[in-house]
Amino acid sequence: MENYRQESDLLGILNVPIDAYYGVQTQRAIDNFKISGQLLSSYPEFIKGLAFVKKAAAKTNYELGLLEEDLYMKIAETCDELVEGSLHAEFPIDMIQGGAGTSVNMNANEVIANRVLEKLGKNKGEYVFCSPNDHINLSQSTNDAYPTAIKMALLQMNEGLVEKLKNIVEAFRAKGQEFQGVIKMGRTQLQDAVPMTMGQEFEAFAATLEEDISKLNNNANLFVEVNMGATAIGTGINAPVGYATLCAKNLAEITGYPVVSAPDLVEATPDTGSYVIYSSAMKRLALKLSKICNDLRLLSSGPRAGLSEINLPPMQPGSSIMPGKVNPVIPEVVNQVCFKVIGNDLTVTFAAEAGQLQLNVMEPVLSHAIMENIQFLCNALDTLRTKCVVGITANKEVCLNMVKHSIGIVTALNPYIGYKQSTQIAKEALETGQSVYNLVLEKNLLSQLQLDEILDPRNMLKPHKM
Repeated sequence: MENYRQESDLLGILNVPIDAYYGVQTQRAIDNFKISGQLLSSYPEFIKGLAFVKKAAAKTNYELGLLEEDLYMKIAETCDELVEGSLHAEFPIDMIQGGAGTSVNMNANEVIANRVLEKLGKNKGEYVFCSPNDHINLSQSTNDAYPTAIKMALLQMNEGLVEKLKNIVEAFRAKGQEFQGVIKMGRTQLQDAVPMTMGQEFEAFAATLEEDISKLNNNANLFVEVNMGATAIGTGINAPVGYATLCAKNLAEITGYPVVSAPDLVEATPDTGSYVIYSSAMKRLALKLSKICNDLRLLSSGPRAGLSEINLPPMQPGSSIMPGKVNPVIPEVVNQVCFKVIGNDLTVTFAAEAGQLQLNVMEPVLSHAIMENIQFLCNALDTLRTKCVVGITANKEVCLNMVKHSIGIVTALNPYIGYKQSTQIAKEALETGQSVYNLVLEKNLLSQLQLDEILDPRNMLKPHKM
C-alpha cells in the first residue's frame, strides 16, 4: 500500500497511485471506462484547451475577488505548463465515457490542484490548501468548462488540418503545372468524352480541395462562442455577476482566438450545432478526397490492361502470389480514412440529436469523433502528398494515342457538320474500327486542312471563336 495514497469522494475511499497528479475521480474513470483505448492524452490540443479554460477561469475569479493572488498565480503557472506539454501523461482516461464530460473536467481539476499543492510545498491530496472543486473549478461546472475546452481544442486542431490541406493543394497544383502539356482524353461516365490536358485534371484536384480551406475555417469560427459562466444549465448558479463576459474576454486574451460569451447561456449549454456544421465540412472534404483517390487508382490502372495514363510511386509489393504486382496502396488507405470520416460524421449527427432538455450528455463521443476525424485527415493528407502525389509521373504517349484513336473527338465537329452527321461518323467509326479522321475525309465533309485544324487536340482545350 506504500505505492498508493487514499482519496475520498461521494462514493467513498479509493486508492490512487502515490505519485499521480490525478485524483480519486480520475481513478474512478480509469476503472469504469475501458472503451476505445484512445485516451485524453492522445489529443494534446484537448489538454491545452482544458488548461486555457482553467487559466481563464482562475484569472476571472481573481479579478472578481474570489481567489487569492498567490493561488491564482500558481494555478496560472500550472496551466501554462500544461499548454507547453507537461503532465499530459496524467490524463489517462478514455475519450468515450459516461457522465457528460465530468471525468475529463475533474481530471484537469485534480492534476492542476495537485501540481499547485506541489508548488506550495504540500503533499498530493492535501486539498484543504488547493481543492479541485473549490478552487480550480470555482464558478464553473463541467457543463460549461468541458464544451468550452472542446471548442478551444478544435480551433487549434483546425489550424493543423488547414495547414495539411494547403500543402496538398500546392502539391496538386505543382503537378498541374508539370503536366500542362500532356494531352489526354477526358471521360464522363467512364466513357470517352473530349480532350483535355492532364494539367487541367490535376489543377482541378487542387481547386476542389482549396475550396474546403475556407469552409473549414468559416465553420470553425462558430467555436468562438462559448458558454462559460453558464455553470450547470445556463442560469449561472454559483457564478458571480459579470463572470460570463469577463471569462470570455480573458479566454480570448489567453488563446488569441476571438472568444465571445453566448448571448443566451441556457440555449448555448445543450446546443451542439457548431459541432454538426464543422463535422459536415470534414465529411465534404472526405468525399472530395475519396473521389480524387478513386481517380488516381483508375488513371494508374494496369499497367498493361488498364488506363495507365499515370504512374504512382511504387510503395510495396502488391501480392503474395502474383509476382511483379504493385498496388495503389496510398490512395487505398486514404479512401478508407474517408470512409471512417463519413461514419464518424453520422456518429456526430446521432450524438447531437440525443441532447435532452438542458444538456447534451453525448458530447464525449461527439468530441472524440470530430477529433479523431481531424487526426485521421491530417495523417491521410500528409501520406497522400508525400508518398503519392509528389511522385506521380505521366505516360504521355499512352495519353496521346488514346486521344488519336478516340471516338470522342468527333464532338469537335458538331459546329461544322452538325450533330446528326457527327453521330453517324461516330457510329461508323465504332462499327468499322476506322478513325474519325479518315471517315470525314472519305465522305468529303471537310478538307484535310480544315480537319487538321479542328481536330488538333490543343484547339479543343478551351472555348474558341467559331
